[in-house]
Formats: sequence, C-alpha cells, structure tokens
Amino acid sequence: MTIELRHLRAFLAIAEEGAITRAATRLRVGQPALSRTLRQLEDHFDVRLVDRSTHHLELTAAGRRFRDQASAAVAAVDTALDPGSLESLPLRLGHSWAAFGDRTIPLLRRWDEAHPEVPLEIRRLDDRTGGLTTGKADVAFLRGDVVATGLVTELLVEEDRLAVVPAGSDLAESDELSLSDLAEYPLVLNTVAGTTSLDLWPSDRRPATVIEVGNTDEWMTAIAAGRGNGITTAATPSLFRHPQVAFRPLADAPPVPLVVAWRRGTPTHRSIPDLVDLAHEIASDA
Repeated sequence: MTIELRHLRAFLAIAEEGAITRAATRLRVGQPALSRTLRQLEDHFDVRLVDRSTHHLELTAAGRRFRDQASAAVAAVDTALDPGSLESLPLRLGHSWAAFGDRTIPLLRRWDEAHPEVPLEIRRLDDRTGGLTTGKADVAFLRGDVVATGLVTELLVEEDRLAVVPAGSDLAESDELSLSDLAEYPLVLNTVAGTTSLDLWPSDRRPATVIEVGNTDEWMTAIAAGRGNGITTAATPSLFRHPQVAFRPLADAPPVPLVVAWRRGTPTHRSIPDLVDLAHEIASDA
C-alpha cells in the first residue's frame, strides 16, 4: 500500500497521546480506524512500532526512530504548504540553550547585512538536537556529544565549563572552583538538553543528590533557590543571568565542543551553507 501524509499524522498523534483512544479523539476518527492505520504502517515497515504489552502504550526503538522521521517530514510539508513561505522562506536556526554565546548578536547582525533577503529566525527549543530531528530547525548550534543519527556536524569552538552556584553561598565566595568542591552538594541537571553528567566525577566522589529539570529556565531557578549547584559553559552568562546566581571558573573539567549541525541529505534550506560559513568566520575572529 502507499503510505500517505495522514498515516504520519496519525502515528505522531498516537506517539504524543500515549494511547490510541486519546489519539482517535484528538483526530476525530474512530479507534478501530486508527488501529488499522497503525497496522498498515507496521506492515509497510515489517516491524513493530508500538509495544502493546503494557497498560500504557510505549514506542519501540523502531517506533521512536520513525517518530523523529515522521515529525521532520510533516514539519517540512507544513512549511512547504504555508502560503507565506513562497514570499521569503526564513532560515530557522535552532539551539537548546546559549545559542552562539556572546557571538550570537554579531552573527545576527552580520547575517542581516549580508543576506537581507533571507530572514534568520533563532529558536530556542528544549530538544537535544535543537529541533533538527523534529523538523523545527534547518540548522542548529549543539553542545556536547551529538549521538543523533542522520546529522552532519562541524566543530566551531570548545567552551570552558563554569560552576553555577547560588549567589551569597560559601562557594560563591571563591574565585575558582573544582569538581571536588561541588561533589558535597546537590547537583541540578538539565536532562533534556544539558551537557553535564555524573561521569565528570570519579565514581567514588560524585554528588549524592541529583535534581533533574527539563529546561534552562527551571535549571537556573533551582540554583537561584539554593537547591543545588550546576555546571555550564562559558557561553551561558552572555544570554542567561539571574541576580541570585553566580558563575565561577571550573578548574578541572574538560571543555565542551560547540558544533553547527544540519540534517544529512537534501538541505532543507538553500542558505544553510552560507550560515555555516559565517559561523566559522565569526568563531575564528575570537
């Protein structure tokens, strides 16, 4: 059978709702019809996309991969069919946090000067790939190890790590901190897009308490409230500041690579090479 766009939208609704019944209600179709659509997709790929053995519907590994592919495909179609897209298609630059650090404003200004005909939209997305795998971005700035498949990456710079501590705390009184200084306190981790993990510490000298958050705003608020400390890169203070948070150099932590990335294959926007070249140019100016 021929897979159509409706099959992709149906599967994405199932993945997002976590239940065929709720997805059917959302799509305003009958549950039996939606179940048939799911079976048609699984027959097409000859693989299980959904695990039905639990009370709560779960995607299989293949289902998760197809969800990312389907999301990107649907987003691309929606963009292509947007009536305003033919006038001036923007280049969507995604990032999870901190964008290009203190180079962000120079990048935007130089882009506007060199390419006034192509709007550059910078989008912060709580997604480890900056919206690339979901089709919400054409190109992205990513930090840390990029494990998602189907992406092309080029290293721009390596950023030093900083300790992030509550202002007024004992740690904030130090001019420089070490990982061992932080090990005695709770650690706040952004599990969605952060680059920090307990692997930075020796196995016998790690923070005993971890507070998990889902985005940079929650992360900053938890530290400001004195619930724990964090680790970030030197790019963060240029875009994220809080009067109750202090940034201190972290002496013994390895730097974090910052890369520019885009999806492998046919470019989603003709101006991606221009953006990549400009990012390299600005990175080399420092």
